[in-house]
Amino acid sequence: MEWKVNRASKKPIYKQIADFVEQGISTGEYSSESMLPSERVLAKELGVNRSTVVAAYDELQSHGIVERKKGSGTRISTDIWGVTRKRIPNWGRYVEGGSFLPNLPFIQQIQSETRKNNLINLSSGELSPNLWPSEQFSSIFIEHPFLEPLGYDHPKGNASLRETISAHASTYRHIQIPSSSILITSGAQQALHLIVQCLLKPGDAIAIENPSYFYSLPLFRSAGLKIYYLQVDQDGVSPDDIVDLYKKHRIRMVFLNPDYQNPTGINLHPDRRKKILDISSEFGIPIVEDDPYSLTSFDGKKVSTLKSMDDNGTVLYVSSLSKIVASGLRIGWIMGPPQVIDRLADAKQQIDFGHSIFPQWVADVFLKDPYFDAHISMLRQELRERCREVVSSLEEFLHDEIEFIPPKGGIHIWGRLKTKVNENQLLEEAMNRGVSFIPGSVHGTGKGYVRFTFGREEPARIREGISRFAEALKACKYQ
Repeated sequence: MEWKVNRASKKPIYKQIADFVEQGISTGEYSSESMLPSERVLAKELGVNRSTVVAAYDELQSHGIVERKKGSGTRISTDIWGVTRKRIPNWGRYVEGGSFLPNLPFIQQIQSETRKNNLINLSSGELSPNLWPSEQFSSIFIEHPFLEPLGYDHPKGNASLRETISAHASTYRHIQIPSSSILITSGAQQALHLIVQCLLKPGDAIAIENPSYFYSLPLFRSAGLKIYYLQVDQDGVSPDDIVDLYKKHRIRMVFLNPDYQNPTGINLHPDRRKKILDISSEFGIPIVEDDPYSLTSFDGKKVSTLKSMDDNGTVLYVSSLSKIVASGLRIGWIMGPPQVIDRLADAKQQIDFGHSIFPQWVADVFLKDPYFDAHISMLRQELRERCREVVSSLEEFLHDEIEFIPPKGGIHIWGRLKTKVNENQLLEEAMNRGVSFIPGSVHGTGKGYVRFTFGREEPARIREGISRFAEALKACKYQ
């Protein structure tokens, strides 16, 4: 028998065997005229315990695929293709066989446990409700009549909103771009998905930061891309590393988060920005700049985005309102060459027939409102205070246990633990004590790192969360 169980797989062995037998039945390898291999014979052929085969046959019997009689063996159900028994689809196989991969198990576990048990949330990248401009949104509905048509909008997004974002980009991000070169998306996540699906193909090589938020995105792996890593230091990625990867692997695209990077919180050095743009134009390598945080600088200074320095049209710029206004608004955008925007707009229209007019209308009115400046100022101040709370709490509870660089903007602090611990165990211990965080391996780096996010919780809760994390770390050290 050529097929073997995969002992490294997370799927139980009995389920692997059940799927294998069902596949053999579907292809006709097992005849309905004869008995299936006995439990003992199949166990010997596959090198497993007989009880494992018994569990596999029980699984098949529960779905009406086989019939079992004590003393007579197991055979294909005589009514497997009939009408007297209703067969349930093998949803497990469908779920596991899809081309789009699931989130990393760590991510699934953290999201589930944090929601279910109301943990102190130092893991989510979402802003807390008191940082949303909820009152301003309410006044928008009262003071501004909604007069927009309710049919399908322009494939690139609402024309007025695109004009507003063009003006917004000029004022706040030093980017000069016409509205025709802007596509409205359902947050930055959809923007990245469209870029990957429309501009790359399976087998293409790309470069991402390490550590980075991009590492945890299943869309790269689902697309069959070859992923290579650019190590992040205190000044961001090295331009020379991009050249090396291009020469070795002919990378076709580079994905960067230059400002208050997730998870490290660092900024790409200005000199490196210029050199990366020079490399991009020299070798014809597109740069995808993901910019969720540049407006959150604690000192209020404006950051020169890569796109604002792009004289050759090599940067695709992605941003959204998720990290500066509200994640549920689902307003993001891509800026790029017209032919690229047209291609992505066509694909988006095939997926959802265009973005909903209501969030576009709200975003348009809000971005034009003078209150936007006040909101950003408030957000910077609140995030600065929360960051200070994380820093002071780390220094108090973990002063000799962790190394970190305080960020100057954004919502993340990245730390290296000085003591080696099992990160699975540390995560379990922390969540048992009522706090969640992100283990370093989620972001691609080696083990021994942690990410704390401070946009979701109030300062008092942040302090308590770090205290509980310190208790969890102490418990892991002595086990």
